[in-house]
Amino acid sequence: VQLVESGGGLVQAGGSLRVSCAASGLTFRWYVMGWFRQGPGLEREFVASIPASGETAYYASSVKGRFTISRDNAKNTVYLQMNSLAPEDTAVYYCAARKVETAEYSYWGQGTQVTVSS
Repeated sequence: VQLVESGGGLVQAGGSLRVSCAASGLTFRWYVMGWFRQGPGLEREFVASIPASGETAYYASSVKGRFTISRDNAKNTVYLQMNSLAPEDTAVYYCAARKVETAEYSYWGQGTQVTVSS
């Protein structure tokens, strides 16, 4: 199984960025997909998740209303659209996959760096 993130980079505060995660080696539609992030000196935290059906996404309170998670099951890809970015959103963003019936994420990507300048 491979999860490969892309789309990170440097953006000014107030700007937008979309990161993507391409999955291979698994039956994508069987998996809940999530985004996590780890800022400098911080623990990894949950950002958003989306079920296999693509309905009823969940968000951390810190990003709700600014970030949107989506998935394309035909392309085995999950996206995170990030708007109104702030310096505190600076982090390495990771995608992860878990089967519906499990609570733990089984597979993780290598991460993509997002840096928001003030």
